[in-house]
Amino acid sequence: MRILNRCIPLLVALLAAGTGASAAYPDKPIQLIVPYPPAGMTDVFARPIGQRLSERLGQAVVIVNRPGAGGTVGAAQVAKANPDGYTLILGTFGSHAVNDALMKLSYNSLKDFTPVIPVAAVPSVLSVLATSPITSLQDLVARARARPGELTHASTGIGASPQLCIELFKQVAKVDITDVMYNGGGPALVALLGGQVTMIFDTIGTSMPQIKAGKLRPLGISSDHRSPALSDVPTIAESGYPGFNLVPWFAIWAPAGTPPEIVQKLNVEINAVMKLPDVQERFLGIGAEIMGGSVEDFAAFHRAEYARWGKFIRDTGIKVQ
Repeated sequence: MRILNRCIPLLVALLAAGTGASAAYPDKPIQLIVPYPPAGMTDVFARPIGQRLSERLGQAVVIVNRPGAGGTVGAAQVAKANPDGYTLILGTFGSHAVNDALMKLSYNSLKDFTPVIPVAAVPSVLSVLATSPITSLQDLVARARARPGELTHASTGIGASPQLCIELFKQVAKVDITDVMYNGGGPALVALLGGQVTMIFDTIGTSMPQIKAGKLRPLGISSDHRSPALSDVPTIAESGYPGFNLVPWFAIWAPAGTPPEIVQKLNVEINAVMKLPDVQERFLGIGAEIMGGSVEDFAAFHRAEYARWGKFIRDTGIKVQ
């Protein structure tokens, strides 16, 4: 009993110290890891969030690019980081809902991360050259069925959203289209503009300048609702192919075990950041749809996406070469 009585004050002190540490958060700079190269879509989201979050928290939010292996290099670093709220990752549906089914990882995207907040979703648009004889989605499907395997699509990597989009489209439209792999979005778009391939699924933000310039003809949007950025372009689902819905999304996680009060504080502050007019203008300007919401809703959404795309990859047999 004496030993227990002596331990109680120590336990109370330790709990108080822990609560104090969380209450004082943050008292030093925060690292926001971007597991992709600078100037990419993920980086474009990270910069304004980091800047505005720094202002709200009174501490620097340092953007650190850790590209490599489809986002797994940066993700592995964060999975192993101290769960104190000072190391976060702005990842994607690829890095946190696809990669686990594609390759052997040193971490698990569900178990080794704590969901903080979804940031934005960026629908893709299926486009052909403006000079193409293909004038609609129905026209494309008719030609693909008449000439199986002859029409070609430009993808940007194994398991990347363009490949998943074309594989899903082949399923729902019951067509055979040859997927041609390129080393990134830039080369894939150049291939389409050069007439080397028939079509491309690409993010609205990337394709929009070419569409506005009259170089590309948009045929369909990948989400289940029309995009405000291209409101006159129908969705693939409403064009006669129900069930098609694939929207790449971007979100922030902390390492598993991060104190709930810190996660909640980050969620509240980032939600506020994403309501700022300049941040919204920046996101909407690249065709993004702002997400946000609660930690709990994001956790449920992440689990559902993880299960959906893991099953899709296994069913379609997509593998890293």
